[in-house]
Amino acid sequence: MRAFAWFMGLLLLALAAMACLTYPVWQGLHPLFGFPFHRVSDRIGMVALALGFWAVARHLRLADKASLGYGIARGQFIREAVRGFLIGVPLMAAVVGLMLVLGLREWKPGVVISAAGLSKLALQGLLRGIAVALIEETFLRGAMFTGIVRESGAALAIILTSLVYALTHFVSSYHVPQSQIAWRSGFDMLAGSFQAFAHPLAVADAYVCLFAVGVILAVVRSITGNIAAGLGLHAGFVWVITFVRETSMAAPDQPLGFLLSHFDGVVGWLVCAWTALAGVGLAWYYAARSAREAG
Repeated sequence: MRAFAWFMGLLLLALAAMACLTYPVWQGLHPLFGFPFHRVSDRIGMVALALGFWAVARHLRLADKASLGYGIARGQFIREAVRGFLIGVPLMAAVVGLMLVLGLREWKPGVVISAAGLSKLALQGLLRGIAVALIEETFLRGAMFTGIVRESGAALAIILTSLVYALTHFVSSYHVPQSQIAWRSGFDMLAGSFQAFAHPLAVADAYVCLFAVGVILAVVRSITGNIAAGLGLHAGFVWVITFVRETSMAAPDQPLGFLLSHFDGVVGWLVCAWTALAGVGLAWYYAARSAREAG
């Protein structure tokens, strides 16, 4: 558990940097660029993680390519990532289509679908998906996963990285109104983000769903021995969700509205059930491919 403790300490350090530094940095950047407070906070957290990650990885002897999840040839890694992306997109699109059929999401008022708009959104979603997947997969299912496996085995690595993966999605989920921003707002934002856990049943659907997604990505990583496939799957999920959030909104008044979480209107019991079904297929597929390649 030593590796897990080190990485949790790094996450706590990043949260502390967000709480302490967001307000002064936002004061300097907002007049020039208009960046929202929560976005500045996110970037500070990422920078803090990046600065500390390499030091922790080197200390735990996890800084080599194999430990980080990149232990295959570059061409093979790219092919596996692209394959994962092409699998992840239809998997996520299928459950989104089910949401629309059930009336759980509806088009945002004023949204106009055009070729130029779709192209821009597609590019934004792709860049966002690659960036998010690259950061999270390298940190969680790269170095952290390897460190836990070496000490405690794959089963515990799958569980612990998935618990952390679900938890990190609540960071910066609370937005401080601009008119109320003050020196303590960084602390208020973090407190508001995790205040939801004071009523765990209210966020259980979102947390369990995100945990299930983390388990699938960790299982695929364990089977394949690298993060290429998981990175592609993750990027594909984010790409589709970008379209969903920009073009539609949740319809909670529907009889089946409880299937979507109030946390973000996307994850919830519906996606959780679909994730469990898809996870069985993905585990079988990647296990069969790994067995063929080994043979």
